[in-house]
Order: sequence, then structure tokens, then C-alpha cells
Amino acid sequence: MDYLSIIKQPIIKELDEFVSLFNQSLTHEEGLLASALKHIRNRGGKRMRPMLILLIAKNFGDVTYVAQRAAVGLELLHTASLVHDDVVDESGERRGQASVNATYNNKVAVLVGDYILSTALLNVSLTKSESIVRDLANLGRTLSNGEILQLTNISNQEISEDVYYQVIKQKTAALFEACAVIGAKAGNATSEAVEAARLFGQNIGIIFQIRDDIFDYYDSKEIGKPTGNDMAEGKLTLPVIHALQSAGNQPMMELAMKVKEGTVSADEIAHLVAFTKENGGIEYAEKKMLEFHDAALSFVRQYVKCDAIRQSLIAYLDFVIQRKS
Repeated sequence: MDYLSIIKQPIIKELDEFVSLFNQSLTHEEGLLASALKHIRNRGGKRMRPMLILLIAKNFGDVTYVAQRAAVGLELLHTASLVHDDVVDESGERRGQASVNATYNNKVAVLVGDYILSTALLNVSLTKSESIVRDLANLGRTLSNGEILQLTNISNQEISEDVYYQVIKQKTAALFEACAVIGAKAGNATSEAVEAARLFGQNIGIIFQIRDDIFDYYDSKEIGKPTGNDMAEGKLTLPVIHALQSAGNQPMMELAMKVKEGTVSADEIAHLVAFTKENGGIEYAEKKMLEFHDAALSFVRQYVKCDAIRQSLIAYLDFVIQRKS
């Protein structure tokens, strides 16, 4: 099924307007900055986050200038965070092409990320909505805190689902949460509907991250990273956390501690990946995704009256849970 076409159907015109505004914001006349921004524009991407803003705004009212500028601001903030993350993670690739830091260097990447972040603030200021400006500013703080929390969690001896969810709610879910909130506010939704939209976005973000984490247990060119990459970076995700807690296998727990210490070998990671699959870790993670999927659907049933938008948001949820990359 072509989920993306169904998702875009109610907002085809509005999405084209967004892409035009976004590309204008990521354009500079000449020099190194112009080259780096063009490099980032060429990535494209599925536009999952701005599409969510536009759909929620249209559900509650209309896709106004406020909604468009807010969408551009949020996507630019997200883009800046990815540029900076690649520097922190020493990543050489992003969406199948060389990262900014790999193409230029870390100094250029940090400065380009700062420029994009400032452009995000400029765009969101054009909404003239103090509430939306505050939401975007808080999102930036939350994303940074989530990255720091993830770094500190690597050295944390505790292995628990609660800590896992605490990290992903601030790292990934916060972005989708902000999209839904900003879209609802731009569409003049009631405060009750804004809160319902926030939980809807959070559930989408949690599903998105769990799916990403499951990818790490399989080798695929579509995904673009080797099996066990998260463990190589010191991260223990939901599938292995569940397997460790349910199996009570002390040798595997010791390997998990080596992951956190950064002393684990490639062979040991392979053992942990196999152990996770053999002890129901993948099935458990998939079950949790379905639980969050059902929770998200309750928002669609209660707050989405337009058939086209309802079908679009259901397709959005199905795409996030079933995507292959």
C-alpha cells in the first residue's frame, strides 16, 4: 500500500507550499554556507513531521500562514539538531549521503547547524504566536536534554524500560508531540483538543523510535546502518532490555554491562543480538508498538471528523509502525 500518497492527499497543495518555504529558508547566495545548505536540501526526506503539523492544523481549522511558518520553523530545528548530532556521534552518513561534518568538517557543521537553528527561530517568530514560539523553544531544550540524558544513561548501571522510555520521550517523541500541539494551536483547537493532540503525537513518536530500534537487530541496505550499531554506541534498546529482564541470563547481563562500558566486541554484540531474538525481544517490542498505535487511534476516532484526514492519519500511523527504513 502507498501510505505516503494517502497521507499527503488532503494536504497536497499545502505541502508544496511548505517545501517551497523550507527550501527558501535553506538557501544562501554564495560561498561555503550556500554549498553546505544545498547539500542539506538535497537530502529531501519524507517530511513526516511537517505533514503532521499540516494535517492536524487542517483537521481543527485550516493551514494558515501561521501553520506554515511554524512547520518550517520546527523542521529547521529538527534539521539543525541532526547536523549537530552527526558531529556528536561522529557519523559519516545521513539518509544515504555523506553528513555535513564528513563532507566539510566538524567546525563547519556546528556553524551551519547554528545558522539553521537561528533560521528556525526567525521563521517561528513570523507566526507572531507567543505560545507557538514558546513551544518551539521548549522543544529545543527538550531535545538537547534528551541527548544529554542518553549520554549519561550509557554509564548508568540500571537497565530498565522506564529509563528507556524516559530517554525516547525527550529525544524522539518530543518532536512529534510538538508537531501535533503546534498544528492544533495553529488550527485554533480548544485546550482540551491540544492536550489530546499532544498525547497523539507522543504515541506516534514512541512508535517511531521503537521501530527504529528494531531495525538495529537486522542488517539491511535500506536502513543504512550495520546490525548492532546501537550497542556499539553503548545503547541498550527495548528488545534487548526485555530479553535480559525476562530470561535472567547472567552471562548476557554481563555482556550488556560491557555495552554500557564501551568494551564490548563485535562478536559479543552478535551474541546479544541473537539472544534478544531467541528470547522474544523483537516480538515484545512489536507488541508495545501496537499498544501505542491503539492509544493513538483513540484521538483519531474522537477528534477527526473529516474522512480524508481520518484516512490520512490512520495511514500515517500504519506507515510509522510498518516502515522499512
